[in-house]
Amino acid sequence: MANVTIQARISLELKEQAESVLAEIGLSTADAIRVFLQQTVNSGGLPFQPTAKRPNAETLDAMLELERGGGQVFDTSEKLFADWRS
Repeated sequence: MANVTIQARISLELKEQAESVLAEIGLSTADAIRVFLQQTVNSGGLPFQPTAKRPNAETLDAMLELERGGGQVFDTSEKLFADWRS
């Protein structure tokens, strides 16, 4: 079976971040793309559930604070911004 080349335009930052993650699990970018495409065929769709970007550490801390009963909760965005400005 003949091989073909696939090209995609992505940001340098995304490429470097992905390569770093893939290197940690022993995959090249090309290997990861092959796995992705094969799993797409095997599953008949995306081989994963798309999710939103993970919150940063500061946001996670704030979420945990609220879960523990701390922090402040506002009924409206107007009240939030009024408190923030004061």
